[in-house]
Amino acid sequence: MPSAAMTVAAGLATGPGSRVTRFAKSTAASVTPVRPGKTHALSPLDNAMERHTVHVVVYLRAAPGLDREQLKESLSEVLSLYPAMTGRLTRGEGSADAEPAHRGWVVKCNDAGVRMVDARAAVTLDEWLATATGDEEMDLLYYEPMGAEPYIWSPFYVQLTEFTDKSYALGLSCIHIHNDPTAAALFFHAWAAAHRRTTSTYPPFLHPPALAVSPTSPPPAPPLLAEKASAASPTSTDAAAAMSSATFHFPASAVRALLSSLEPGTTPFAALAALFWLRITGAADGERELTLALDFRKRMYAPLPWGYYGSSVHFTRARADLASGLPAVAAALDRHVAGVPEEELWRALEWLHTRQQQENAPFQMYGPELTCAALDHVPMYGAEFEAGASPARVSCRVGGATGEGLVLVLPAPEGGEARDVVVTLPAGATARVCRDAEVLRHGAEVVFGAKAEKEE
Repeated sequence: MPSAAMTVAAGLATGPGSRVTRFAKSTAASVTPVRPGKTHALSPLDNAMERHTVHVVVYLRAAPGLDREQLKESLSEVLSLYPAMTGRLTRGEGSADAEPAHRGWVVKCNDAGVRMVDARAAVTLDEWLATATGDEEMDLLYYEPMGAEPYIWSPFYVQLTEFTDKSYALGLSCIHIHNDPTAAALFFHAWAAAHRRTTSTYPPFLHPPALAVSPTSPPPAPPLLAEKASAASPTSTDAAAAMSSATFHFPASAVRALLSSLEPGTTPFAALAALFWLRITGAADGERELTLALDFRKRMYAPLPWGYYGSSVHFTRARADLASGLPAVAAALDRHVAGVPEEELWRALEWLHTRQQQENAPFQMYGPELTCAALDHVPMYGAEFEAGASPARVSCRVGGATGEGLVLVLPAPEGGEARDVVVTLPAGATARVCRDAEVLRHGAEVVFGAKAEKEE
C-alpha cells in the first residue's frame, strides 16, 4: 500500500518533462473566524457557470519582501475579507417558489479554507516567459474538479511557484460559480494590499442581492442562451484535452498601427477581436456571428463596484459580414458593444432565474460557438505586492470553453494601448494561429505558444 506521502505526491504530479515540481499541499485559513451560520447566496448567473473554471497567474519578480512564508501570511489575512472563498458549496433548499437565494448552490461560510499547493520551477522567470508553452503554463495552476461530496471540496486553489531566481508565480484557480475573471483578477489587488499592509483600491463587495431578480411571469428566452441550453451536453475530458492555448502580446506601437488602418474611434478590443475572428474562421464569405462576453459591472444605470464578488458576464451575439474586411468587421463589433441595452442584461438574468426554479441542469456558457471576452478594462497590473513593482505578467484562462474556442483580450504589462490576447482553441487551430502571417504582420509576439510551434 502506498504511503500517505506517496499518495500526495502522485496527486500533485505534473506531466512528463515538466519543469515545475509540486511538493506539498496544505490549507490556507482566514485569520478572522466567520460568525457561525453565515451563508453566501449565489445568483442565478453564478449558478449558470457551473461548467466553467477561472484561472489567473500573476508573475512577480524577486524582491526583498517577497518569499513563500510572507505570501502565505498575507493570503491568510486577505481571506478574512472573503468569507465565501473559505466556505463550501451546498445545495439550497426550498420549493419552486422559494427565494432565489435558496435555490441552486449556496456557500456555507464555515472557515474550511482554500487549498494551497507549494511548487518550484527549474528555471528563472525570464527563461520561463521566453520558453514556456501555453499548455506548460497550466503547470503553474492546480485544480481538482468537484467530486461527489461538494461539502468537503475546496472551490479555490492557490499555487505558489518559486523560480530559481526567487521570483514567484501566484496561480489562482476556482470554479466560475464563485468568481468571474474580473473578480478573480481583482482578488490579487486585495492580496497585494494585505501584503503591503494597506487597503485595496477595489475592496470586495459580497452582496448577492445586487443581481437579484424576481420576474412576475416567465420571461421570453433570450435566443443565444436558449440555444446554448438546448444544445447542452456534458463536457468530456477528451474534448477539454483537445483544446490548446497560446498568448499573443501586442506592443502599444503595434496596436496603434493597427488602429490607424481602421475607422477612427475603433477600440483596441474590437480591432483585436475582429482580427482573430477573421483569422480563426479563415475570413469566410458572408455574414457570420460572434459571441461576445462583456463585463457589465459598469454598464448598468446603478453600476456595481469593481470589487463585486461573483459573475457579471453578459453573453451577446454580434453579426458582421466577414467579406467586408477588417475595418468594417471591427466597426461592427464596436457598434454592437456600445449598443447593448441594459434591458438585455436583465432579460437574461430573469430567464436564468426562472430556469433555475424549474430545472438546475448546467449548460455551456463559454461556447460551444467561438466566443470573445473583453477583459482589457481590468486593472490586472495594479496588484503591487511590493510598492511600485507591478507584476511582470498576468495571464487568465477560462476552463470548459470547448468547441470552437475562446479568445480573451487582456491588458499588457506596459499598459496604454498594449494588449495581450489569449486563445484557447482546438489544438490544430491554435498552432495555425501561432503561425498566421496576418496576425504576425500586425505586430503580435507569441509569448506562450502552442506546443507544435515550440517544437519546430
